[in-house]
Amino acid sequence: MKEKRLIWSSILVLLCLFLVKGINGGNPYRFYDWKVTYGFIYPLGVKQQVIMINGQFPGPQIDCVTNDNLIISVHNYLNEPFLLSWNGLQQRKNSYQDGMPGTTCPIPPRRNFTYILQAKDQIGSFFYFPSLALHKISGGYGAIRIYSRPRIPVPFSPPAGDFTLLAGDWYKYSHRQLTKLLDRGRNLPMPDGLLINGRGWNGYTFTVEQGRTYRFRISNVGTATSINFRIAGHKLKLVEIEGTHTLQTTYSSLDIHLGQSYSVLVTADQAPDDYYVAVSTRFTNRVLTNTAVLHYRNSWKKVSGPIPGAPTTQIGWSINQAKSFRMNLTASGPRPNPQGSYHYGLIKVQQTIVLANSAAHINGRQRYAINSVSYVQADTPLKLADYFNIQGVYYPNSMPSYPTGRPAYQQTAVLQTNYRSFIEIVFQNQEDYVQSYHIDGYAFFVVGMEGGTWTPRNRANYNLRDAVTRSTVQVYPKAWTAIYMSLDNVGMWNIRSENWVRQYLGQQFYMRVYTPSRSLRDEYPIPKNALLCGRARGRHTRPL
Repeated sequence: MKEKRLIWSSILVLLCLFLVKGINGGNPYRFYDWKVTYGFIYPLGVKQQVIMINGQFPGPQIDCVTNDNLIISVHNYLNEPFLLSWNGLQQRKNSYQDGMPGTTCPIPPRRNFTYILQAKDQIGSFFYFPSLALHKISGGYGAIRIYSRPRIPVPFSPPAGDFTLLAGDWYKYSHRQLTKLLDRGRNLPMPDGLLINGRGWNGYTFTVEQGRTYRFRISNVGTATSINFRIAGHKLKLVEIEGTHTLQTTYSSLDIHLGQSYSVLVTADQAPDDYYVAVSTRFTNRVLTNTAVLHYRNSWKKVSGPIPGAPTTQIGWSINQAKSFRMNLTASGPRPNPQGSYHYGLIKVQQTIVLANSAAHINGRQRYAINSVSYVQADTPLKLADYFNIQGVYYPNSMPSYPTGRPAYQQTAVLQTNYRSFIEIVFQNQEDYVQSYHIDGYAFFVVGMEGGTWTPRNRANYNLRDAVTRSTVQVYPKAWTAIYMSLDNVGMWNIRSENWVRQYLGQQFYMRVYTPSRSLRDEYPIPKNALLCGRARGRHTRPL
C-alpha cells in the first residue's frame, strides 16, 4: 500500500510539472517532500506536543534563487486538517497557492497536497507557517531564503556564514488547549517564554571566526509579542528587510514585530569568547528573555556575565528606529535595475482606505474587528467561490473602506479593488497595544507613521523617495501607519493581524484584486490538483 502511495505521489508531481512547464519554464525546479507529524520536545523544560515537518522543529529550510520553481509535496499525518502559508512569498498571479483558508482548501488527515510555487522576482528572508486555527502556536514553521541570481550584484561582500534565527513567544499549552479557551470566550494568558530556533535558554549556538563577517536572518515567528534582538558586544548592520536592500545603518539592537524579517551583518571583531545572543519581549509588563550563544571558534570560555540590556516599553525609541529604515536606491533587487528606479512618490493615488482595529464583545464573547467587521471563515475558500461562481459565500464590498463607527458585527468580509490601481492604506490604531499587519501577495511602501489620528494633512510628511518596501508593518499604540501599494497582482489576498489570537478572533479580511480579463498574462488558471471542499466539493478543476 505504501509503495502505491509513493507511485501516485510521483505521478502527481509529474502532472504538476506538466502544468507549470508552460508558465514557469526555463527556471530551475527544487523539489521538497514534507511529512507533517506530531512530536514531543522540551523547549521550556516541560514535555510538549509540537507540529514537526520531517521530524524537525523548526521545519526544513527552503533555499532558492530568484525565479526558482518550488514543488513542495505536503503529507498530512496529523489527525486534523492542515494548511501551510508562505509569509512574504508574493505568489505572483497565483493566489490559489497562497495557503490561507480563503484561497486554499485544507489538506485532510492522511492526505497530501503539492504546492507549486515560484520565487518570482523576489529576494530576501521570509518564513512559512501553519495557517489554520491556532496551529502556529504549536510550531510547523520554517525559514525561506531567496538568494540573488549570480549576475545580479549584491550591495555587500559575501558573508563568511549565513545564519537563520527564528525567534518568538511560546506557550507551554498545546494549540488545542488554547483554542478551547478562545472558543469559550476567554483571553489567553501571556506566553510562557521565548524560543530561538525551537530551543530554550542557551540552547542554540552560532559559531564564528574572529575577524570575519556573518549574516543573520531574524524572523519573529511568534503569535503575540514584539521582540528586541541584540548580540552582546557586537553591532548590527542592517542590510535587508523582507526582500528590500536597505541603507546599511548600524544598530545596537533591533525591534522586530510579529511576522517581520530582517537581515543584519555582524562582524566578529571582539576578543575570542562566547557572547549572548539575546531576544526579549517589547511593550509587555513582564519582560520575557531568551538567549543563544555566539561562539568564537578559538574560545575556551563558556558564556557568562550579564545579558545585554534592551528597551522594554519605550514606544518613542521604537518609532524613531523604524523611521530610520531606508531603501538603498542604487542597489539592485531581484532584477539588475536599481531599486530606486520605481518612483512611487510621483504616482497619483486613486483610492484611500483607512483600516481601524478594535476589540469588541459579540454575543458575550471576545472578538476583534477592522472597521467594525469581525471576520468569519466561510465554508468554502473565497477564491474557489470566485472560480466556480458559487453565490452566497461572500459579497463584494462587504468590507468598509473607512471606519463606520458601528458596533462590531461578524461578516465574511471582502474588500473589492481594481487591478492596476495605485492605493493608499492607513492603518489606524486607537488601542493601547502595538499592532502588526501583513498583506499577502504584495510588498508595499511604508511612507509614514506617527502618533494620533491620521488626517489628509499628514501626507505632507510622507517619505516619497526612499521608503522601504515590505509585506508586514507595525502600528504603534494610539498611532497610525500609512502605506502605498500598486495593485499589480490579481487574486484574493489576506490582510490580517499577525497577532494570531486577534487574527483567529476576526481581525482580518480578504482583498479581491479584480480584473474582468481571463488572460494568463494577468492570472494563472486554477491548479489541476487543487483540493475542492465546502460548496466546491464534487466540481472539477480543468482538463489537462
